[in-house]
Amino acid sequence: MDTGQVADLLRDAIGIALRLASPMLLLAMGVGVIVAIFQAVTQIHEQTIGFVLKLIVVVAVLLVAGGWMLDTLQDFTRQVFSLIAS
Repeated sequence: MDTGQVADLLRDAIGIALRLASPMLLLAMGVGVIVAIFQAVTQIHEQTIGFVLKLIVVVAVLLVAGGWMLDTLQDFTRQVFSLIAS
C-alpha cells in the first residue's frame, strides 16, 4: 500500500462518515431551530423540550435509514479488508 492509496482510503472514510452522519445532524439541527423559534414565540424556555424532540428525530432516522447506513459501512469495511489483503 503506497501513500496514494492511503490518502484515497482516508478521503473515502471521511466522505462516508459525512454521508452517514449528515441525515441525523441536519434533521436534529432543523428540529432545534424550529423548537427555538417556538420557544421564542411562546416564551417557554424549557431545555428538555428540545432535547427530547431531537432524541426522537435521531432515533427515527436510525430506524428508517439504519439498514442503509449499515450496508454502506459494511461495503467500506470489505473494501478496506480487500486492500489490506492485496
